[in-house]
Amino acid sequence: PSLRSCQPDGANEETLRCEIKELKLKDLALDQEITQLLSEGYSLEELEKHISLLHEYNDIKDAGQMLLGKLAVIRGVTTKQLYPEYDLELSD
Repeated sequence: PSLRSCQPDGANEETLRCEIKELKLKDLALDQEITQLLSEGYSLEELEKHISLLHEYNDIKDAGQMLLGKLAVIRGVTTKQLYPEYDLELSD
């Protein structure tokens, strides 16, 4: 479920109720996904380790993107122009 279906028009009570309802739906969907993964043989420890590794990967990727951005500024080019030089794909 998307949290975007509530159109915020300030912090009124109806908007907050709508957001709470959507968060509860998202929580339920995540619980169902966890239950499905557990039924497929995954353990909570394995899932937590996988999530931890994804966070680490994202942090490293963010640092690399930041460095490419700074290098692009120094060279006066776009980040996209640096990708071939470092054998990177645009989808990286």
